[in-house]
Amino acid sequence: MRLGVNVPNFGPGTDPGTLERWALTVEGLGYDLLMLSDHLVITPDVAGQYPAPFYEPFTTLAWLAGVTRRIRLGTTVLVVPYRHPLLTARMAANLQQLSGGRLVLGVGVGWARQEFDALGVPFGRRGALTDEYVEAMRTAWADERDYGPGRIPIWVGGNSDAALRRAARLGDAWHPLRFRLPWLRETLGRAEVPELVPRIALRMTDTPVTGPDRLAGEGTLDQIIGDLAELRDLGAATVVLDPFNGDPAETAHPETAWHALAAVAARRELR
Repeated sequence: MRLGVNVPNFGPGTDPGTLERWALTVEGLGYDLLMLSDHLVITPDVAGQYPAPFYEPFTTLAWLAGVTRRIRLGTTVLVVPYRHPLLTARMAANLQQLSGGRLVLGVGVGWARQEFDALGVPFGRRGALTDEYVEAMRTAWADERDYGPGRIPIWVGGNSDAALRRAARLGDAWHPLRFRLPWLRETLGRAEVPELVPRIALRMTDTPVTGPDRLAGEGTLDQIIGDLAELRDLGAATVVLDPFNGDPAETAHPETAWHALAAVAARRELR
């Protein structure tokens, strides 16, 4: 099982130097995948969770491709309706070529209504637009003379039944986001899914976290390692760790997240 990291590309502590240190740290620890989030307009609904500055993922991943050598690069998740599908197809194909084939394109429908309004995209059609745009991107990529060779894997993000259906119909993998393990077990028991590539929390504590609301990836190192082992047994091919736990001040102190990532990386029997 491969391990990835969702690197914060937003917040008051984030700047080009911090992003470079994140990339070199994650690659140096032996992680397999570095992923970034996506927003274009920091409207109030976005700023409440992901405050400015926000570094656009394609631009940032293209830059990080030049400061890394091995690690795969991806989005968790790109909000598909925000961009014309031929623009996304071009940027993704170019990044795939410039990075030496390291791109993973995680996609989703989005949730920030005010951001949709600012971009002039109909919020109520975001699901249909995502389906239409993903199909258009795949059609464009079929022209390898123009867009280059090499299949770009598409991970369909989201925890809803609609996301599950979209993953089965259009994606190479299903990418559920920050969940409780009982929910995942129940979902896998009732639905056919493509390859499983979840993103879970990473919040390491000194004492065990108990109770029905515990997210996968929350708790002591032993609890986190146990969650990763269970995800492996459930068929996860890759698990992405998300060390941002909601406080923008965290972005100014990435060393806390790096310590937790180093502790998990030391338990490489999960590979």
